[in-house]
Amino acid sequence: MEKKQQKAVIIRRDVSGGGSGFIGQSFSKLLKSRGHQVTIISRQPGQQKITWADVSKKGLPPCDAVVNLSGENVMNPLKRWTDQFKQEVIGSRIETTRIITQAISKSPNPPHTWVVLTGVGYYPPSNTQQYSEDSPGGNADFLSRLVRDWEGAAELCATEDKPVTQLVKVRTGAVLGRNGGPFPKMLWPFRFCLGGVLGSGKQPFPWIHIDDLCRLLCYTIEQEGKVGSILNAVSPSAVTDTNADFTRVLSKALGRPAFLFTPDFAVQLLFGSDRAPMLLEGPRVVPQRTLQSGFSFLYPTLDSALAQLLS
Repeated sequence: MEKKQQKAVIIRRDVSGGGSGFIGQSFSKLLKSRGHQVTIISRQPGQQKITWADVSKKGLPPCDAVVNLSGENVMNPLKRWTDQFKQEVIGSRIETTRIITQAISKSPNPPHTWVVLTGVGYYPPSNTQQYSEDSPGGNADFLSRLVRDWEGAAELCATEDKPVTQLVKVRTGAVLGRNGGPFPKMLWPFRFCLGGVLGSGKQPFPWIHIDDLCRLLCYTIEQEGKVGSILNAVSPSAVTDTNADFTRVLSKALGRPAFLFTPDFAVQLLFGSDRAPMLLEGPRVVPQRTLQSGFSFLYPTLDSALAQLLS
């Protein structure tokens, strides 16, 4: 059956003034390869771009799907964890999401699918309990409250006079890719035999390969949102993978020893007591509904993912 062409709008906060971001670049490339039209919402106008001011004043252009990839990097070590930076993190997620939600609500011909990419920080940290898409979220730390409010900003009010837009919340783990995200920063210490576990190494490591995340987002809009209202974007093996597992597999793949470790206090000195738990703790997440929807992963294990990233 011939695939229906879509008009996809990628939503993101243009931090560096022109790029479409690590995930945005890969996702745009995949969409275009599948015959979709892509428009990026940015701070600055440009080719195949519209501005946030345009969306606020004029609404969305005609589109079949909207995908929100916005968000300031929470773990940026160059940013001190101040109240001002917290507000930047909140604004880059919640305010941009709210602008799009309002634009969809006001559109006479709204898109069939509205995808917001959030995070598995929604779930409480646990070394033993597994969290599926049906599990309740946490409320004890900044990150879980942020994701809760972020997803809340994406909720649409039902109306009887317009087609229903399907909201899909995609909660992603650490996105592993060559050209951005945490992986390049993780890689260089291992190349110089300085790699090792963080803290105890027992903390869960929910992750997904960049190609699988982009394929899942594409799958979601091509299925017109009929895949479920919440999807966990983590690899199948991530439910048991730990920081120590990542260290072992990467060390083996590189042929480098990884005897060192970074103690808890050193992580806390570098990132602060508020952000350190994001590295030293984590939720054990299973992509239950993602797999039930029929989606298949290209890189379901750390071995397969790291082999591709290092090839």
